[in-house]
Amino acid sequence: MRKLALLFPGQGSQYVGMGKELLERSATARSVFEEANEVLGFDLQQIIAAGSPEELTRTEYAQPALLTVSVAAYRVYMEEIGVIPTYAAGHSLGEFSALTCAGVLSFPDALRLVRRRGQLMQEAAAEEAGAMCAVIGSSRERIEAVCAQASSSDERMVVVSNYNSSEQLVISGHRLAVEEAARTLESDGARISFLKVSAPFHSPLMHSAAAKFREELDTCTYGSFEWPVVANVTGKPYESPAQITSCLTQQLTAPVRWDLTMQELCDGGVSLAVELGAKRVLTQFMKTDAKSIVCYPYEKVAELDLLRQELAPELLEQARRLVANNVVTKCLAAAVCTRNRNWDLNEYEQGFVAPYKQVQRLQEQLDETGAPPTEAQMREALELLKQMFITKRVPEQEQRERLVHILKQTGTTSLFSNMLDHPEQLHV
Repeated sequence: MRKLALLFPGQGSQYVGMGKELLERSATARSVFEEANEVLGFDLQQIIAAGSPEELTRTEYAQPALLTVSVAAYRVYMEEIGVIPTYAAGHSLGEFSALTCAGVLSFPDALRLVRRRGQLMQEAAAEEAGAMCAVIGSSRERIEAVCAQASSSDERMVVVSNYNSSEQLVISGHRLAVEEAARTLESDGARISFLKVSAPFHSPLMHSAAAKFREELDTCTYGSFEWPVVANVTGKPYESPAQITSCLTQQLTAPVRWDLTMQELCDGGVSLAVELGAKRVLTQFMKTDAKSIVCYPYEKVAELDLLRQELAPELLEQARRLVANNVVTKCLAAAVCTRNRNWDLNEYEQGFVAPYKQVQRLQEQLDETGAPPTEAQMREALELLKQMFITKRVPEQEQRERLVHILKQTGTTSLFSNMLDHPEQLHV
């Protein structure tokens, strides 16, 4: 099978009305936005749909908005396509989206983190004090040298903040220093474009924000990776969740090494990528510096058929695996191998034997048709397993661990993540 990467865009990709098609065609996308509104305590969907570009550009709104659109796109992708990636990577803010979709961060935690991240970044640089500018058509060495020349002190500094591709770098820092470097590079023949952002990201001006953000990161609990995620600051996959606090803290002041990320994906044998979120900025970067990888944006419904055709062999193979190694089968095995602590025969008959027979009948139907289980069948099996766990008086922690194990083994965590975040949704 070919290797697939999921890519998540960063700040700068936002625009008023983003995610509109996803919301119109998917109840799942709408539920993601509803959850975001509830966690954040304000109507994020309204800001995205009908706010002003200036409001949406503000870091404190842009970051949760982009995260929400990317998570919605990912969940819709898993419903409509569902091929499991070999890698994931996100550009700057997009790294939080990648970590959320890989199961490392819960969506509520990610929303709170990026909201606070945006506030801290906004506070770290006073209005008009900082700027960022994209530079196209100049060499890395020349841009770095010009930045060094334009930086005269800690109060007048500009650095390379984004190594986006061989054709585009971004500089960031104090406004006057950025403007001086930009003028010099433009006089050399480079094209320049000042970014619509409200703070000088990925520069030393973010040190105070980074120190405070580390404290926020230390309060979170991180899950294990369902697939590797490439870190911005190293251009290499995380080795363990223990690295997350350090990497995400450094990310505020260190440059985004998207050039190294693309090289890592190429070296890892990736031949296909899907960009999940607003616009198609990362798709364009891949066309420039990762030509061996075919990249599809996943914002518009028009791309669906093309992507399904491209992924047809992977979809067939995944379906075969689901038949042989599906949630229903795993639920039967978990029910049998879990220790019983309930010796009331009537309770056991009603609460274990009867639901176990129901799951057996589900499995028999699948065996007859040779088809993978539907989402409804998997949900039914999980609900019946929960009932059997309760009847056997299995401790709650063990119940959760066994459910997590089943979902990870079968690659269905994204479908039933709400069951893990909210166990009461397993109705029994």
